[in-house]
Amino acid sequence: MNSSNEVMFQSLSLLNKKNLSKRAGFFLCLSMSALLISCGEIKDSAPANYAKQWDEIPDAVPVPLEQSRYGNPASYEVFGTTYYVKDSSEGFSQKGIASWYGNKFHGRRTSSGEEYDMFAMTAAHKTLPIPVFVEVTNHDNGRMAVVKVNDRGPFHEGRIIDLSYAAATKLGVAQTGTANVSIRVVASEAEEQQRRSESFVESPVSGDGKLYVQVAAFTTEENALQHLGRLQSEGFSDVRLHIESKQSTTVYRVRIGPLPSDHVAQKVVADLELNNHKNIKIVKIN
Repeated sequence: MNSSNEVMFQSLSLLNKKNLSKRAGFFLCLSMSALLISCGEIKDSAPANYAKQWDEIPDAVPVPLEQSRYGNPASYEVFGTTYYVKDSSEGFSQKGIASWYGNKFHGRRTSSGEEYDMFAMTAAHKTLPIPVFVEVTNHDNGRMAVVKVNDRGPFHEGRIIDLSYAAATKLGVAQTGTANVSIRVVASEAEEQQRRSESFVESPVSGDGKLYVQVAAFTTEENALQHLGRLQSEGFSDVRLHIESKQSTTVYRVRIGPLPSDHVAQKVVADLELNNHKNIKIVKIN
């Protein structure tokens, strides 16, 4: 091949490469446009003629529920990310962004096996065992609501809960699209009573030198139970109510333990102080 032909061949090759590049770019843009159009066609929306005002929508009422047989795998993958379902929801709380879902999924099967009803007080969460009840607080407007989590999602970074349209309306999220919220798991009244009854320890306590962190002491059972419930809602486990009766006086001591070591006891004290508990002390019961 002479030099002039070689130059011509190189020029043609470069031109073909440019054309292929342009063609590939064209098809890429066309594919992305088709994808965007497709996404637009199934965009979520609010129901028409929803007349209820936010303060007319009742909360979900927590009741004891069995875990979904199919909705709680050890792990699952969505969009290349693996999510691990929690073994327990006790004491769980979280802060982040809430969103909502409506017409697009109405009537479809949820992860718990129920049909999604955008008019019911339900929600979706990525890792909580389902079904479970959570209290949602919208920190943008102060509204609160209790919902039943029976589905998986939302799979957007930073979002922690997807609300049904009814729940989003009650919380004021339907109008804004998203909101800054905190959530905490709540139990039914029967479950709370059972948990509290298991926390009672009549004195004298046979501790065999075991360590406890005493959080508070009360002369009334009602105040002690309220404080005990607060600790449990904050995620503290092994909360006990030690009842001591001397002559005509009864003292209800709210304690955490028994604890295996001084180091663990000090860690519990530090966690309690972070939650603004006062007058905490470590006690050893012989």
